[in-house]
Amino acid sequence: MAEVRTLDYDVLIIGAGGAGLRAAIEASSAGVRVGVVCKSLLGKAHTVMAEGGMAAAIGNVDDRDNWRVHFADTMRGGQYLNNPRMAELHAKEAPEVVKQLEAWGALFDRTKDGKILQRNFGGHKYPRLAHVGDRTGLEMIRTLQDHGIHQGIDFHMECTVTKLLKSAGSISGAFGYFRERGQFVLFRSKAVVLATGGVGKAYAITSNSWEYTGDGHALAYHAGADLIDMEFIQFHPTGMVWPPSVRGILVTEGVRGEGGVLTNSEGRRFMFDDIPELYRNQTATDPEEGWRYVTGDKNANRPPELLTRDHVARCIVREVKEGRGSPHGGVFLDISWIKSKLPNAEDHIKKKLPSMYHQFKELADVDITKEAMEVGPTCHYIMGGIRVNAETQMSTVPGLFAAGECAAGLHGANRLGGNSLSDLLVFGRRAGHAAAEYAGSHSPGAIDQAEVDAEAAKALKPFDGGDENPFQVQKSLQSMMQSLVGIVRTESEMQEAVVGLGELWQRYAKVGADGNREFNPGWHTALDLANQLTCSEAIARSALVRKESRGGHFRIDFEGKDPEQAKVNTVIRQAADGSMTVSQEPLVPMTDEQRQIIDEMK
Repeated sequence: MAEVRTLDYDVLIIGAGGAGLRAAIEASSAGVRVGVVCKSLLGKAHTVMAEGGMAAAIGNVDDRDNWRVHFADTMRGGQYLNNPRMAELHAKEAPEVVKQLEAWGALFDRTKDGKILQRNFGGHKYPRLAHVGDRTGLEMIRTLQDHGIHQGIDFHMECTVTKLLKSAGSISGAFGYFRERGQFVLFRSKAVVLATGGVGKAYAITSNSWEYTGDGHALAYHAGADLIDMEFIQFHPTGMVWPPSVRGILVTEGVRGEGGVLTNSEGRRFMFDDIPELYRNQTATDPEEGWRYVTGDKNANRPPELLTRDHVARCIVREVKEGRGSPHGGVFLDISWIKSKLPNAEDHIKKKLPSMYHQFKELADVDITKEAMEVGPTCHYIMGGIRVNAETQMSTVPGLFAAGECAAGLHGANRLGGNSLSDLLVFGRRAGHAAAEYAGSHSPGAIDQAEVDAEAAKALKPFDGGDENPFQVQKSLQSMMQSLVGIVRTESEMQEAVVGLGELWQRYAKVGADGNREFNPGWHTALDLANQLTCSEAIARSALVRKESRGGHFRIDFEGKDPEQAKVNTVIRQAADGSMTVSQEPLVPMTDEQRQIIDEMK
């Protein structure tokens, strides 16, 4: 059998984005041996693409903000399918972890009196997002890396984990390989923290980079952990639509937060056409006068472009389908209009949105200070994921923890922009702390050598000469998910997707890879496919069960909300025979205090 390198840790963290790094720092501070595995290079985590900011009720711009308002906003945005304890902990602890990041060296934009500046964002009642221009995620990663490298943490770059190992029902380690040379590696570990991000590469149009193949979701599922709410996919309203080579690349919500407006081919701000009842002034006849504003304060001048992402995305799809889209199948996002309001508008835009200015100038030859951008929805984030304990982030498998996008519960049916970055810090810290405590109170589990050998043989199977091209199978999956389980869903299309996934599983069994294990992207894609197919099946089966429209899940055959569906999470488990089961189980109930907060904020 192939040679396998063995490494020993108390806590193994899979993923080196914001959640993984924050977990590693916290676990290392407890004095345990910590190893971090990252699929790509350190510093290339998807967190760097988060542009708008991190939500925390610090109250520097509007002192009416506090954790109770943030909690209520998060629950309302998630259509009350959130784990309320997670939403409470996040709202309470976000200010602390943001200030801690500042103490470690993060350079936030500032108010005139030197405090951390905060900006408006969709679904948030007050300006709440601490930001660094439109490069907030990059600053987070830089700060965490600079702080983390001094903590005695071992980093293993360009390493992919293919299987979690268990002993007596608990986690005992992980098996994987180094992508550069193809060398297999066995990690013995008392605890594992999954921080692998999302599943976006299952879709044809996505803001996600190549690493986002649902590794953590699939690893946890095959290890026996519960997945919940996999039907809830967030399609960010604004990704680039032109040129084709950059289709899907994110256009930060910060553009709209700084005053950008959405218009159709007729030049009309179409977001005024579909204002939810919650925000509508029923006595007004003019659409713009009928807009009640998210804050409830007419003088706040909050535009409807800052409604929740699922709503804005569907409005854009409507304009395109009804023939009012831009030349390349999107709509227009225009911030250049603020020149009529600000004498130094060009400098203001370049200062507030430097990445967006350069992105459009270099990739699309568009000067956003002078002309509109073409944008459209792009698969961006999955609210569903591994079911975890709110306090510790432990999954339903002892010793297996999860944090960040691959963990579910905080965001419910729809994530508010900016909540993801503070989520990484709050629950990355909690996961690292709990994993270190678990490792300190448990002995290492036994490793089954036969299981390791079987996994190595499985990884090498593509070299046996399969006749399916892994890139073609992946492309077929992405096209199918985009068209059949995308922004707008129907029963017949999703049933077609489930059948199609069965066929793709058969094709996957015959994928082949040419050459050898060194520098072989075809082999890497062949191994990633199992995770993509697992997550795609979980998404489609969950979406079929939820016969309503809520948050990131919109069905034209069930457009309304079902009160009974407001009481349940969709749960995915692996049966004893290896098949995927789906059920619905009651939500974590709110406490009396939490209900009182929600009632007050309504």
